[in-house]
Amino acid sequence: MSTATPQIFPAKYAWRELEHQGLPKRSAVERVADFLEIYGSYDEVTAREQASRCIQCPEPSCVAGCPLGNRIPEWMLLTAEGQFLEAAAISHSTSNLPEICARICPKDHLCEGMCILNGKAEPVSIGALERFINDYALAHGAVAGGVAPANGFSVAVCGSGPAGLTCADELAKRGYAVTVFDTKLLPGGLLVNGIPAFKLEKSIVQRRIEILQQRGVVFRLGVTIGRDVTLGELRARFDAVFLGFGAQKARTLEVPGVDLEGVVQGLAFLIQKNTDLPWEIPPFDVCGKRVVVLGGGDTAMDCLRTAIRCGAREAVCLYRRDEATMPGSRQEYENAIEEGAQFVFLTAPVALLGSHHDQVVGLRLIRTQLGAADASGRGPFRLQAGTEFEREADCVLLALGFDPVSFPPTSDFSAVATSQRGSIIVDANQMTNIPGVFAGGDIVRGPSLVGHAVRDARKAAAQIQGYLLGRDGS
Repeated sequence: MSTATPQIFPAKYAWRELEHQGLPKRSAVERVADFLEIYGSYDEVTAREQASRCIQCPEPSCVAGCPLGNRIPEWMLLTAEGQFLEAAAISHSTSNLPEICARICPKDHLCEGMCILNGKAEPVSIGALERFINDYALAHGAVAGGVAPANGFSVAVCGSGPAGLTCADELAKRGYAVTVFDTKLLPGGLLVNGIPAFKLEKSIVQRRIEILQQRGVVFRLGVTIGRDVTLGELRARFDAVFLGFGAQKARTLEVPGVDLEGVVQGLAFLIQKNTDLPWEIPPFDVCGKRVVVLGGGDTAMDCLRTAIRCGAREAVCLYRRDEATMPGSRQEYENAIEEGAQFVFLTAPVALLGSHHDQVVGLRLIRTQLGAADASGRGPFRLQAGTEFEREADCVLLALGFDPVSFPPTSDFSAVATSQRGSIIVDANQMTNIPGVFAGGDIVRGPSLVGHAVRDARKAAAQIQGYLLGRDGS
């Protein structure tokens, strides 16, 4: 418990008397020179003061805005009182990866975007405080792993991203023998391979994986699901199977020139620059080059900011809609601007232009116009005839979204029912059409939030337990 004394105001008025204070942030000049996290942390006094800005709504909209239904007002009150470990325990009751979600969830679209203070003042710093209390608990050894009494059941988890780690954690805490299989040589999925360290340092994910290992979870890495191990083998060796790998089939453009040299998928670029793992493209150097990124989500922001750190002469984002309808985090967009990224909105590619050596040298673009917004807040766009123009580029990174990767027809995994777009179909219990085989996360819902993957996996773990106990007659 903190003994530091914050400035105290009556609970209903603290938000008015205390200014919102974000996390300390390194200057753009300093942070573009490395891949270290750009944010620091609150001190204890600041954490207590910022938590006291929560007015403890009787029907908290922040909880409704969180995919996990995190008990935010409860741990806000404990944090304001200096009971940081108790606050972290409440946070862990609904989330298996709270210190990770706090760093990469788009809070402005979720809990903070729903805070009742919006329109009157800055919202409560929910993400920053979630990060503080959980980092505090981890630093004080309050989240140490331990092996639960074995219950005699075993479960295979395919994929070590957010869904896989969460399902493994939930099951291990209940006494299941859990083995996690992953194609990559490093566990963590895109948390490690795709998200740049300036947003999420690898040591943070590794610390969480070590806790799982302390709980008895076994990781088998470098194993290609469907080739090195079949579904039949998994079902024979384990009592249940959870499929939690992500949707990593990158979407591409359907315009002339997309096959030119220098046109690369954004995720492949990020993995190459963020890890030492071999990947599908040869070394791709952007130093001194004009880089254009197509797309408006968080992957596009990651590409821009990574290119700048790799010495790009310029990093420009071209997006077919406007700034207000960009799907990515507002915070990441602002960070990209601070670091020197440029943005051109209401613009779509018509063709990619190449040299005689088939190297990309530019783009032919056309202006777009937005239609009326639909229920999601985003409307259709149309191309404006007669507005074509060209822009030079030495590299083009495609950050256009992802689809699930289909199982090869020769694999027995192809027996798992999928939708037309390739997503695995599950019932209300997260179970596929094959008894005992469950799924969750991006492979079911398509590219989505880490919070959604955690929620799916927590539900799947509970349903796996119900399935196995019911089958066993317990």
